[in-house]
Amino acid sequence: MSNSILGLKPLQFVHILDLNTNITRLELGPQTVPLKSNEKLITPPLPMVVIKPGHYCVVQDPCSNYVPGEACELKIGQTSVRFTNDSPFPLYPGETLQGAPNFLNLKNDPDISKAIKPLPVILANHAIRLVANNDFEDAFGKHQAGEMWQLEGPLTYRPQPQADIMDIIKPVIIRQGESLRLRAVQEFRDRYGNKHVTGEEWMINRPGAYLPDVYEEVVSVEQCVTLTPINGIVLLASQTLVDSRGIKRLAGEQWLLTGAETDHYFPEIGVEVVSKETIKVLSKGQYCVIKDVVDKHGTPQLGKRELRVGPCSFFLHPGETFENGAVQKVHILGEDDAIVLQAEEAYKDTMFKGKRREPGDVWMLRGPLEYIPPIGVNVIKTRSKIPLSKNEGIYVQDFQTGKVRAEMGPQSYMLSEFEELWEKKLPEVCEELLRQGGGIGTGDIRKMAYFEQSIDPQNLVGRNKTRVVTYRCPGNTAVQVYNYLEKTARVVFGPDLVILGPHENFNVLSLSAGKPKKSNAMKTLCLMLGPDFITDILEVETSDHARLRIQVAFNNHFVYDINGTEEEKCKLFSVPDFIGFACKQMGARIRGAVAQVCFDDFHRHSNQVLTTAVFGTSLGKANSEVRFQENNLVLSSMDIQSIEPVDAKMRDSLSKSVQLAIEISTNSIEAAASHEAARNEQIARGELERQKLFNEKEAERERSKLLELQAVAAAVESTGQAKAEAQAQAERIIIECESEIEAAKLRAEAAEIEHNAQLATQEAMRRQEIDYTKQMNSLEIYKEREMANLEVKKFGEMISTLGTDVLAAIATAGPASQVNLLKSLGLESVLITDGNSPVNLFNTAKGLVSE
Repeated sequence: MSNSILGLKPLQFVHILDLNTNITRLELGPQTVPLKSNEKLITPPLPMVVIKPGHYCVVQDPCSNYVPGEACELKIGQTSVRFTNDSPFPLYPGETLQGAPNFLNLKNDPDISKAIKPLPVILANHAIRLVANNDFEDAFGKHQAGEMWQLEGPLTYRPQPQADIMDIIKPVIIRQGESLRLRAVQEFRDRYGNKHVTGEEWMINRPGAYLPDVYEEVVSVEQCVTLTPINGIVLLASQTLVDSRGIKRLAGEQWLLTGAETDHYFPEIGVEVVSKETIKVLSKGQYCVIKDVVDKHGTPQLGKRELRVGPCSFFLHPGETFENGAVQKVHILGEDDAIVLQAEEAYKDTMFKGKRREPGDVWMLRGPLEYIPPIGVNVIKTRSKIPLSKNEGIYVQDFQTGKVRAEMGPQSYMLSEFEELWEKKLPEVCEELLRQGGGIGTGDIRKMAYFEQSIDPQNLVGRNKTRVVTYRCPGNTAVQVYNYLEKTARVVFGPDLVILGPHENFNVLSLSAGKPKKSNAMKTLCLMLGPDFITDILEVETSDHARLRIQVAFNNHFVYDINGTEEEKCKLFSVPDFIGFACKQMGARIRGAVAQVCFDDFHRHSNQVLTTAVFGTSLGKANSEVRFQENNLVLSSMDIQSIEPVDAKMRDSLSKSVQLAIEISTNSIEAAASHEAARNEQIARGELERQKLFNEKEAERERSKLLELQAVAAAVESTGQAKAEAQAQAERIIIECESEIEAAKLRAEAAEIEHNAQLATQEAMRRQEIDYTKQMNSLEIYKEREMANLEVKKFGEMISTLGTDVLAAIATAGPASQVNLLKSLGLESVLITDGNSPVNLFNTAKGLVSE
């Protein structure tokens, strides 16, 4: 096919543009279309549109009143729907197939499968929703532009160009126990004849398939609430309405719906489910007070309370609440229990023979009994008997009089309605002293171990402040307790238990401790009566200004009468720091006595000087003690533990004199030891020389044996080395020869493999060349055969197109005129031939004419 002649097959078409008139015409096959010089091919030969049964397509900008060679009318912006009975059909110039590519931009056959669409099949209970794009009338009535309507199935919809398909509407399945919530898009009447305004909502409760109308919008599918005798729901009216039971509800009103009224509740428009409620069950031994009770008409009685006692069951209506937030248990009082009650309002107490209670009255009920407080009575406190063993007690305050007292055991004490436990607060230092057993201070103080026996384990975890404060007073000690209310003091001697009254407190002692003594280093509750000792370090200075440090210990004890008066007993505590007081007194006496003697006399007679200074007498004489009248403290004896100079030079001089004496004794011992060591050394040296000579002799003997063995080993080594070298040389030659032989074999095998590979390669190449030549020859033969067939077919189609009569006329046109001319010349039997009318042409023409 050449560029100037188009061969159109059946069901093919082309668009040809006339450049002179600028008009495009349609050519349909089968035919051969020669192109003129002023014509242009717009599209290649295209197949006609074939629509299968049950399908359709949409043609955009359809052509009307088409006349070949004349300008046609195109309906720009409109569409035309074609069905199976319209196919096959070509596309006129200017028409396009909706959903298919533009034919003008294609060089091959376009894919129009997407443009052929199946006809919409609407199932039963389904619908197709349509919208009119302009005014028209069909079998279903008149439609205006923009109008929406839908067609319900079952049916097969044939699309129309005046209506667009919006959607296929599926039914909403309403199951048992479900409701469909709908909303009106605009004012209309539904299928049941009910009129709805724009935005109105309504419910459909009928089970089954529901097909929404055009102006119905599905809001949601809501579940039905199943109600049983033990549950209910609280409903809220969001607008004024009449509910499903015919009761008028105001906007904002809440009400309770239970299973006793209905088994199922379908959602209503304007009614919201606020919460789900379960029935409240009061068993035996339970009660509750309902606040803001709702009456039988559903009206809340604000401020009203109602007592309900089990066993019973009920629902809480909207607005009703439990007093105290929950169901309460009946107060079951045992023999040792009681409750304190208070009246909020006046009423008659039936438990006390109709006694009238006024607001604010307080009374107590003792067990055993079960008690449910009526309306207007509050349970303030519950009481139980407090068991108290011996030496245990509690502080009790009567809040009518304000007095506080201590109740001690053994007993079980029940507080009355006007009594309460009173907390006794102690200073922080007393709390700490009680936890530590009565004394606090640093760990290096010796007396701290004395208080470990008085530690109470209950005070370690925290003291109960309502319990009576007790302290285990150790033996040979005394504790002073002061009563701030009566302004009196008493002394307790140990071992005993100190019990504090409500207005009593301990007298805390601040004592000196440490070496040398420091003030307020130890705090204690008890005064240690002795016998005990006090150790102190004193610095003194002699008359010749030698400073010495003396460590002394005094045995001490207190003189007291346990049966004496309180004034005599309190005299023991007249000096708060008896340790510091005694150390200061004795230190002053010792420093005064030492200052009157020189260092040499003090060094010789230190014990006598110190004893005389403290006791005023020498050792071994009677009345060698010191007694302080202020607090009856007695120092019975003194122990001088150490005396050393304070000055470092003097301390060094004393140490040097002692060291010199020690060195003299040490030197004599060292001289004797060195002489004995020298003698022993000479003996050891002689033994060592003898041993050396013996060892040298043995070494020479062993060396001669070693030389003999070395000579034998050298001979063996030389012989073995020569033999090994010869053997190694022979093996090397053998290995080299074998390697050469193996290499030659491998080279031969490699050459053979390489030669075989070359032969195989050449053979494969020759085979491929032969196959290629055969295929090319067969292709060439096929090509020549096809070309010959094409030429034959072309010539046959040309002949069939021109017709036998035309060919005969063409063939006989020249000779006929020549025959006539010869006849006019009288030459009938003369045959003249030239190049334009050969003889074979006549013969061919004759044959064609005869055919």
